[in-house]
Amino acid sequence: MSITNRLQSVGLRATPKRLAIGGLLFDGHDRHVTADDVAAMARKAGVRVSLATVYNTLNQFVSAGLMKRITLDTDRTYFDTNVSEHHHLFFEQNGVLHDIPGDSIRVEGLPEIPAGAKVRSVEVIVRMTGGK
Repeated sequence: MSITNRLQSVGLRATPKRLAIGGLLFDGHDRHVTADDVAAMARKAGVRVSLATVYNTLNQFVSAGLMKRITLDTDRTYFDTNVSEHHHLFFEQNGVLHDIPGDSIRVEGLPEIPAGAKVRSVEVIVRMTGGK
């Protein structure tokens, strides 16, 4: 699916900046990126875009369901192009995230869910030290 069609299918206008950023991110490979990563990718590709525009665009992609936001702490937010149900390994020493298939971890013993609420998803982040 083209970037234009992908954006339009979720109700986003295909603006030049969204097309440029989407073209960098949605190339058929799943990736975990920060806004700084995307800004650097854009600069390398010759796309003039401010960091604020990158943040706004990534957040619009998340709101539209094109990406997931992964907040690891107050200083680190990643954006994930894989929107399927899955979990992550996070290597703390280098800030690298790896996907874990959603069906490879079983979570038991969730707290009692308040009346009227329902679980939308459960995402596990396994924090790693050492190794790759």
